[in-house]
Amino acid sequence: MAAKLTWNKLCISRSEVELSKVLRCGQTFRWKNIDDVWTFTIKDRIVLLRQNDDAVEYSHVPHHKKSDDGDIRSQGETKSFLQDYFNLDITLGDLYDHWSKKDGNFKRVLKSSPFQEFKGIRILRQDPWETLVSFICSSNNNVKRISKMCEALCVEFGDYVNEYAGVKHYSFPSPEQLLSSPSLESRLRELGFGYRAKYIYATASRMTGDEYPDITVEKLNSMREEDYETAHNFLLQLMGVGPKVADCICLMALDKHDVVPVDTHVYQIALRDYKFKGKRDLKTLNPKVYNDIRLHFKNIFGDFAGWAQSVLFTSDLSDLNNGINKIEQASSSVKRLKTESENIDHNEAEILTKSTVSKRIKVEV
Repeated sequence: MAAKLTWNKLCISRSEVELSKVLRCGQTFRWKNIDDVWTFTIKDRIVLLRQNDDAVEYSHVPHHKKSDDGDIRSQGETKSFLQDYFNLDITLGDLYDHWSKKDGNFKRVLKSSPFQEFKGIRILRQDPWETLVSFICSSNNNVKRISKMCEALCVEFGDYVNEYAGVKHYSFPSPEQLLSSPSLESRLRELGFGYRAKYIYATASRMTGDEYPDITVEKLNSMREEDYETAHNFLLQLMGVGPKVADCICLMALDKHDVVPVDTHVYQIALRDYKFKGKRDLKTLNPKVYNDIRLHFKNIFGDFAGWAQSVLFTSDLSDLNNGINKIEQASSSVKRLKTESENIDHNEAEILTKSTVSKRIKVEV
């Protein structure tokens, strides 16, 4: 019989963090919503969150091999994880006030009725290795399918942690765990990862092999202490990582709060709302245009430009109903990913073949 959960409070309002928005806006891909409880697996526990207007309540389910003592130390570890993960030392309200004073468009967006649905958007501070692999999976992809890929990695290669509400939870696999498969790339293709399988295999191999002694998980983690250019260039050494993916990792895992990852949507916002001088029918964001847009937003919003851009980006979306909170048992989710890939990979190949004549803007990687 499962032990009774002990719930504690983080006294933080929805204006500072809105779980239903932050956990579904394309930053993170492994949170599940089970009967209004958000769940996430770290190495030795399942973290549980639920929210009301005045607080975020948290609890955890320990690893199935550990006793559920519910002691103060375990509760404190969960609290520390959450404070770090959600960057709670940064006050979102102060940033909103600062941006509103500096930028008339942000002030207008802040007062608009659609924005009221998108308060509490903040940048997360995620595990660098998981963020790296997740955004390698993001190439030509959507949030729902990226989430299924991350779940497939956990089920296939991670450790079983425990169950919550009848749903099995697994940890995110290390490079060593991925490479424990005798034929990782082939297995990933079987699971529906398509061409991304090669990128994940190559990246895991570089992180663990003797051929690249300066490319390790420890070195990746140390990029939090380095400047943006050093971190960005380190990431570009890895297969499947182009400028945008590198910038997503810098912003969402490596403490580079001023970095603005640029894609089609951000380019259109820059043209429409921020007087960026560019061609509306531009087919390719070449490195110069990409960097010019990034610096354009940094000059407006300063040290937290990446945070400001995330608010503008999310508030500009028409819908966050991306399926990330749809719960399926892990095995059925993996099977569906594989089935979908049989159709989607063919379409992706078509997209890549036709990309030179496409009228949609792409980012060169």
